[in-house]
Amino acid sequence: MELTPEIIDRLEKLQKKYDAMGQDMVSYLDGLLHADFLTYWDYIHLDTLLSLQNPRTPFPDEKIFIMYHQITELYLRLIIHECEQIAQHPALTTTFFLSRIKRVNRYFETLIDSFDVMVDGMDKEQFLSFRMSLLPASGFQSGQYRMIEIYASDFLTLVPVEKREALKDASIEEIYEQLYWKQGATELSSGKKTLTLKQFEAKYSDQFIKLAKACKENNFWKCYERLKAQGENVEALEAELRNFDTHVNVNWKLMHYRSAVRYMQKDPEDIKATGGTNWQKYLPPRFQRLIFYPELWMPEELDNWGKGWVENNVFGS
Repeated sequence: MELTPEIIDRLEKLQKKYDAMGQDMVSYLDGLLHADFLTYWDYIHLDTLLSLQNPRTPFPDEKIFIMYHQITELYLRLIIHECEQIAQHPALTTTFFLSRIKRVNRYFETLIDSFDVMVDGMDKEQFLSFRMSLLPASGFQSGQYRMIEIYASDFLTLVPVEKREALKDASIEEIYEQLYWKQGATELSSGKKTLTLKQFEAKYSDQFIKLAKACKENNFWKCYERLKAQGENVEALEAELRNFDTHVNVNWKLMHYRSAVRYMQKDPEDIKATGGTNWQKYLPPRFQRLIFYPELWMPEELDNWGKGWVENNVFGS
């Protein structure tokens, strides 16, 4: 085979690369000579990936339940990958922020569009049977989702509106104790923490608090404010942040609400009697009133936050 100018050029560049690292290029070429070709299935660890579905019951649709949640967590990891790039960028620009928040919105759109798998893609009787074998595990225990919320805005935003004034000068640790999602895992009858919440806090509390401190000046809202103060054109960024706010705090949560209505709708008194949680008050955005960027919305949009979705997509479906 002829050593073309292109091959010689590559070899010279490799030689410079390994010289700069104090390495012997010939040794690396020997390694390349004996290395096997990469395959698709080895690269993505396909056999391992397909071995991770281990149902606990004989109901076939439990495998759907497992795989969809695994897919969701992979998408959440993609979102966190973009969040990290925004928060950790040494010289963030509007262009970079905009490109990454668009990716985040694209991932959320895919998740929202795919959630019909959970709403209509399983047999209801099978779901109600195998779901009881999974207690106290719950999708509520998705730590990655809570991390995305921490990246999204000031930590105090994750506290119910009526508690924020009293906590405006509080520490991250004090704010953490009042986060809105803890209301979603307390028993309706006693107000006590469920085992689901206790497990979740034991695993993730330290990570959440550490991340909240790291994001105190580098969450999405703080990054946006700095760029705006620098005189950059943030109009397109504002539109994408609004989309992000809607995806996280309305559309994604209400798809979960729609699924819960299909499978688990009960009278609140029945929930209380069985020691259940008040998900009917926890999930709907019009009750949570969680909005990352209220400054980017009109007053009437804030007043109607989440309203209409339930009628159109749950009870009107």
